[in-house]
Amino acid sequence: MARRRLAVTFVALVVVAFVAGCGGKSSDTTSTTDWANGLCSAISTWTGSLRTATTSLQGGNVSKDSLTSAADDVKSATDTFVDDLKGLGKPDTQAGQQAKTSVDKLADELHSDASTIQDAVKGVSSVADVVTALPTVTTALGSMSTQFQTTFSELQQLDAKGELQNAFQQADSCKSLTQSS
Repeated sequence: MARRRLAVTFVALVVVAFVAGCGGKSSDTTSTTDWANGLCSAISTWTGSLRTATTSLQGGNVSKDSLTSAADDVKSATDTFVDDLKGLGKPDTQAGQQAKTSVDKLADELHSDASTIQDAVKGVSSVADVVTALPTVTTALGSMSTQFQTTFSELQQLDAKGELQNAFQQADSCKSLTQSS
């Protein structure tokens, strides 16, 4: 049951990422379309990595090795995603600084949750430990999904003039996400 919830949570996180928006790198202010491209690119890479990481947890045979490997992969993918998010800069919109603050906050939250997952599986040495670690992992993944959704709701609320929405529609990296969903 816990393994199924874990798989469902990962799938939900991936779906949220595809539906929500779009990634990359920059420093200060970035054109809104470049910012959206960077965000969408980072999301695409991260969700693909999460999907790969969770493959070993599907099918019912969750072991110490598969759980530890998946946790390591989630942590690594999330660390890269966090670096990408923090490197975005701010979009060149009226609410650009607020958008950057929201995305940076998401990065910090995701980093914390990935560390929680890593810590939960650190001491796993038996099947009983795997069963004990799964609820913590599942809760952290659910938290990641919620934080992701909350951030994109915040971005939508900041976008009174529709500048970000237009940028997401024009950004090539975002088009590939919406076509995949």
